[in-house]
Amino acid sequence: MIAPGTSEIAERPPGPAGRLRARLVGVLRAVPIRWRILSIAALNSAVVIVLVAMIWNGAQVLGSAWDDVRQVRESDRILALLESETGRLQNLIHRYINQPSPDLFAEILLLREAVLGTLSDRAAKDPMLSGSVEELERTTDRFLNGFGELRTVQATIASTYEEQVQGPARDMAGLYSIIEGATGHRDALIWPSLGKSREAFTAMLVAANSYYLSQSVAAADDARRHTETIEKTIPVMIDLADNDLQKMALQKLGARTAALREGFAKLSEQLTSRNELLRNTIDASQAEAIGAIDDLSAKMRQREQKAQETFDRTLADISRRVLSIAVIFLGIILSAGVLIALSIRLPLQQIMTAMRAITLGDLGREVQGTTARDEVGAMARAVEVFRENAIAKRQTEDELRASKEKAESALLELNTAQQNLIDAERLAALGGLVAGVAHEVNNPIGISLTVASSFARRSEIFEAQLRGDGGLRRSQLEEFVQSSRDASQQLVANLTRAGELIQSFKQVAVDRSHAERRQFSLSEATDQIIASLKPVLKRSPITLQVDVPEGLLLDGYPGSYGQILTNLFLNAANHAFAGGRAGTITISARPRGLEDIEIIFADDGAGMTPDVQRQAFDPFFTTRRNEGGTGLGLHIVYNLVTQQLGGRMMLESKLGQGTTFRIIMPRIAKGGAQSTESDGTSQWPNRTMSST
Repeated sequence: MIAPGTSEIAERPPGPAGRLRARLVGVLRAVPIRWRILSIAALNSAVVIVLVAMIWNGAQVLGSAWDDVRQVRESDRILALLESETGRLQNLIHRYINQPSPDLFAEILLLREAVLGTLSDRAAKDPMLSGSVEELERTTDRFLNGFGELRTVQATIASTYEEQVQGPARDMAGLYSIIEGATGHRDALIWPSLGKSREAFTAMLVAANSYYLSQSVAAADDARRHTETIEKTIPVMIDLADNDLQKMALQKLGARTAALREGFAKLSEQLTSRNELLRNTIDASQAEAIGAIDDLSAKMRQREQKAQETFDRTLADISRRVLSIAVIFLGIILSAGVLIALSIRLPLQQIMTAMRAITLGDLGREVQGTTARDEVGAMARAVEVFRENAIAKRQTEDELRASKEKAESALLELNTAQQNLIDAERLAALGGLVAGVAHEVNNPIGISLTVASSFARRSEIFEAQLRGDGGLRRSQLEEFVQSSRDASQQLVANLTRAGELIQSFKQVAVDRSHAERRQFSLSEATDQIIASLKPVLKRSPITLQVDVPEGLLLDGYPGSYGQILTNLFLNAANHAFAGGRAGTITISARPRGLEDIEIIFADDGAGMTPDVQRQAFDPFFTTRRNEGGTGLGLHIVYNLVTQQLGGRMMLESKLGQGTTFRIIMPRIAKGGAQSTESDGTSQWPNRTMSST
């Protein structure tokens, strides 16, 4: 049977565009398909070569521009270093002038060599600063030579102070002692004037020393005023002297006072000269050097700005060229690709139309393109052979069709019955677990669905950005890759978690050993459980110490007791000693009265915070949810102890000091067999990984 409209579509005469397309396709079909495909590869290679050449050329230009920027920044750092060193040298010189010391002088010499070294080694070799180094060196030499002159003046001041101020002062002190010794008693008429003169002398010494050290104007005035007081008291004391020794000493005292006054005046002149030299040579030269450095820094910033503009302009120009070339070649490649695709797709469509007609029973239509010499022409000729064979076999097929239909009907009925049996068996096997699995697996599956939906929306946003006019920035691509990685990690983690939950629930239907109640030895049961945990102990540096005495018998559920110890051990291995940390786990038991037994499970691991302790036994609470924890471990332990075994459970822990679980349970279990929830699943999984 022929599909409606097939003949009409096939026989519709082509328009001008169709005829042009047919001619182009005919020209291209003279070339083998492999050469057509290789031509596309050659065009792509040409694009890559041109783009690589343009990028390499642009990289050279960008490298040159970036070298200019880097050189300017290096020159600016050298100028900043010179400015810092000269400023520090100025401060050291001021400190040395005010308080000379060998350490300060040595530091000044070292810093002087550092400044000269920076000028000669770095600034002189810098291509940006080489033309301005002479001016900086001249200013710096004047600054450093001024320090030498300043040291000479300072030495002269020290000599003047020692010889012309301190020397007369020492002589005056001796003369005062002679005058006091020559005065026989305190009631002498000369004594008040002598005391006043002596006090003025002491005050003058203090003021002179203060002026020498601090150059205070007030101290200089005080020294002069007290010197005048001494000179005024000397004639009075000469008139009141009652012996020749006093008069002779007073006359010498007057001479030494005049010498002291002249020496102090000379000291003041030299200090003033030193201050002017410090201000005019040191400070002015340093200010001039700083000004020159600032001017050079401004020029460097201008050069940096120009270099940066050149860099940006070159980068933009390269981007435009690359984009233009890429667009041009993309148009060429797309055009060639479309033509080559048409030269392959149109003949294939003709073959598909012929094959569709053959499959629909229209064996009278001839296959087009059998005269072409390319690979598709060979396919057309093969289809023509198939059509001829189909015509020859139609009669045989008509005869076999009836029997075939009967056989297919019987096979269909058999397959239906078989599928019904398989479905019934599958539903029977899954019916008991589906409700519990759905309840527990809902959370990770829901999270996975949320992550997948968010990832789909992010992919749509990324596709819109990719197709947008603004292009795609590298940061957007990296953000999409990061978000894709995060989404895939979350999907793997949650689906793995769901798989573990499903596996845990599968164990509910297999392992029912803890539901059997019997009398058992606590020591033997503990040894058996420890033996099952040896593979875990071999993989981790954990030392296990067991102190369970013989003779402790329990009437209860050994399977539940084994699950309690297993969960506590795995909880300690995963959390208390996480990351391969070494430590010790202690399991001990002892009678508690006549009816109870106390079991202590302790470790010296990481411990718990108060917040974690408050929620440790809550269902689905875990501190390692991102690492696959389910939050059921300690919750199952708590419920087995309190409900099935009828006991009590206490938790003691401090962060960094380990954790202790105290379990007090009766020798005869008061709880019943494990209850079953209304949905038919077991209330407690038989096996779980702790995740508190």
